[in-house]
Amino acid sequence: SSHEHKVNFKKSKEACLSYIQDAMLQKQWKRAAEYLTFYVESLEKDYSREPISPSEMIWRIGTEILCHHSHSSMKEFNCFIEQMKTLGVKRYLKVCLEHVFHLLCNGQIDEAYQNLSLAESWRFGEQTALQDKEMKLIQAYRGLLDYYSWSKQKNVLLERGLDGFADLSVEQEMHSCFRKAAVNLKEIIKIPGVWDLFVKCYVDLLEFYGDHNEARQVLNEYAYNSKFPANPNAHVYLYQFLKRQGESKKSVISALKILHDIVPSHELMIDFNTMLQKSKKRKKRRLGLEVIFAALDYAGWKENVKAWSCLARQVKQIVISEKHLDWIKQEWNSRKDWWPAFHFSRYLAKRNWQENKSLSYEKALVAGILLGKDGKYFKYVSHQGCKAQVKRFRILKKFVNRHNPVYLRISG
Repeated sequence: SSHEHKVNFKKSKEACLSYIQDAMLQKQWKRAAEYLTFYVESLEKDYSREPISPSEMIWRIGTEILCHHSHSSMKEFNCFIEQMKTLGVKRYLKVCLEHVFHLLCNGQIDEAYQNLSLAESWRFGEQTALQDKEMKLIQAYRGLLDYYSWSKQKNVLLERGLDGFADLSVEQEMHSCFRKAAVNLKEIIKIPGVWDLFVKCYVDLLEFYGDHNEARQVLNEYAYNSKFPANPNAHVYLYQFLKRQGESKKSVISALKILHDIVPSHELMIDFNTMLQKSKKRKKRRLGLEVIFAALDYAGWKENVKAWSCLARQVKQIVISEKHLDWIKQEWNSRKDWWPAFHFSRYLAKRNWQENKSLSYEKALVAGILLGKDGKYFKYVSHQGCKAQVKRFRILKKFVNRHNPVYLRISG
């Protein structure tokens, strides 16, 4: 019966897809290709009402196989993709984008640009409006390649020096690329989303031509517009721009403060801490201590000598002055149950001493203040340092012993 035929067809289709998936997971690309051939041949009609139709399945699986198959070539991939473009109008622009990415990954930039230009001129009734987002992406990536061409022309002119600007043809080509890139890049970054690469390229264009106000406006919009998703890189780009422009410390600190709130483990937190420590304002120095403590909460910072040096320096200053010991106490209270095992075990003391004497010195100073002279980490490192007759470790031991009452005050 017709119903039985449909049921059997569905079962065989699902079984075939299961075999394809199994082969792909085991990286058996030849076997996967054979099953895909059977799958294509067995299809009797396109179930377009299903979430993922057979034609899309063929496109996605086929692309993956051709990208990994040992005997596939660019010619075969291009041929397959061209067939996929005609297989489903609804997916035409998505397939075009994937084709472009593959060409770019294989260094075929001119071919990629040509494909983007063809895709941009594509029109198909109502589908053109329905695929507006994909079309904007097509235009944006074309703008990115125009930026690439502009950058190449700019480097040619800069290498030739001032006399090179007499070469009007190169300069005109460069300005032409600038105009085309700027138009498309400006359009895509208006849409709420994560557009890191496009923003960086557009800002580079603006800065080169001295339009710093526009560049600042773009970066502020990207970082602070609530319609855009929270994005740490947006604040990194703004910070880097403000630093290049020699903006006020207040503006720079403001950008890094938001970055700290989003990603307290970001690598720029060392720069942030250094800036805050140089401030004359007590509130900012207090924030600096909070920033470096928070960074060292993360495993990726455990052996960062600069971070431990920043913390050791500030802790030492506070202990010597005997002012603001409550700052250290507040930070330590939330960490005293887990930092000793996380940072200051005897095992870590031994390993740090063997691998990095500078790291062990900075950590030992902090450990001595936070856990006292009898703490495992400080005790081991100071003993090894004195045994090796390293002068700074003897001084370190005397410093911690002299200020051991501070440990008692901090520990409560």
